[in-house]
Amino acid sequence: MENSNQVGSLMGGLVLGALVGAVLGVLFAPQKGSKTRSNIADGANGIAKDIKKKMKKEAKAIRRKAKDLENAAKDKFDEAKDKFNEVKESVNKKAETH
Repeated sequence: MENSNQVGSLMGGLVLGALVGAVLGVLFAPQKGSKTRSNIADGANGIAKDIKKKMKKEAKAIRRKAKDLENAAKDKFDEAKDKFNEVKESVNKKAETH
């Protein structure tokens, strides 16, 4: 229990340190605030585009996998139907001979 508290404190300290560093970096940047904000906005837009691109790629992969699963299920259903028909015909032939 004490170990997890120490890890939590360490993680909290690291996050706080990163935030303080980022704020100080922005405050003491050698460029104008408007330029810094523009750079941040451009970076955020780039990240958003990358995420959108990755999401589209994942959605396409999921659709492809769903189609593959649909085809596999259809094949299994057709196999089961054929097997059922074979058994039915076999039962009918046996019933006719008796």
